[in-house]
Amino acid sequence: MREPEPQESAWAGARFRGVIETIVDGVIIIDAEGSIRLYNPACQRIFGYSEAEVLGQNVKLLMPPPYHEEHDGYLAHYRRTGERRIIGIGREVVGRRKDGSTFPMDLSVGEIREGGETAFIGIIRDISERHLAQRRMAQLQSELVHVARLSAMGEMASTLAHELNQPLTAVTNYVQSARHMLGAPDRFTAQRIAEIMDKAVEQTIRAGQIIRRLREFIRKGETDRAIADLNQIVREAAALSLVGAREQGIEVKIDLANDLPPVLIDQVQIQQVLLNLVRNGVEALQQVQDRRLTISTRCSGDGAVVRVADSGPGLSPEVAAHLFQPFVTTKANGTGIGLSISRSIVEAHGGQLTAETAAEGGVAFQFTLPAGPR
Repeated sequence: MREPEPQESAWAGARFRGVIETIVDGVIIIDAEGSIRLYNPACQRIFGYSEAEVLGQNVKLLMPPPYHEEHDGYLAHYRRTGERRIIGIGREVVGRRKDGSTFPMDLSVGEIREGGETAFIGIIRDISERHLAQRRMAQLQSELVHVARLSAMGEMASTLAHELNQPLTAVTNYVQSARHMLGAPDRFTAQRIAEIMDKAVEQTIRAGQIIRRLREFIRKGETDRAIADLNQIVREAAALSLVGAREQGIEVKIDLANDLPPVLIDQVQIQQVLLNLVRNGVEALQQVQDRRLTISTRCSGDGAVVRVADSGPGLSPEVAAHLFQPFVTTKANGTGIGLSISRSIVEAHGGQLTAETAAEGGVAFQFTLPAGPR
């Protein structure tokens, strides 16, 4: 009577291999010591190694530092304690190709037990294109933010010109007065002339500050996040976006909390959000007699909240339903991308931007930002 032939383990059997070889994702099986026992064609495309080059090799061959040095320790820890650190949990890691280049990949690890034998199966997906797309989206968002800043500056051009004209006209008048005084030394003292020149200097500095704020705002910079004082960002954005507000009869209240945590933000982008919200409020107030605008900050449980509320006419239900969608605007010459970009920026920072009816009677925009590391 013939003895039954020993059966091949399920994970190494021909039928199992046939299935694995048709899978578009990379599949690697290693034994308890980390040696590669199965390496499907998708892995060959991903890593560049042929099956013959890797079978029997330690899987850390496919890993760059520090994963390369740490992998054997992970396996030893699991054999010793049974504690699972990766098994059953998908995560993003970095792989190394045959040519030495590295790439991001999604890795899911499962455990196989067959006839007392332990093995681990890894499912691998190269996500280089996904990362490339994410970087491209971030670049496009940066471009849109820059376009929105230029658009906002275009809308504010006449107001800014008026604001700059005031100190420049004052400088001209003071200098002409000083020149006139120098022609009549018997009537005007040197101290009086010096006072006039000091006032001219003050107005020159004022004009320079307006220009500097404008240049900083419209500069096209790369995304650069850093720990920042949110209240200071609010003050700087308000100084620019409220140019000419007093002349329009707008009563502005700025209420900043003293206990705000530091936030990790791209200052230019958050200033863009604030400028969009404040300018929206200023424009809404052109339609009413009672013109009040409130800009405030407060601490939330896990970060900070910025609120911009106006006493304008509010939003119609039709506009409110699509408020943050691109190209939705109530302005005659608006682009309709300001609020859409603002929401994208806030969400990219881990916060939320919402709109509701304000106690003042108009609209209150509010956005949150999580606290940064301390």
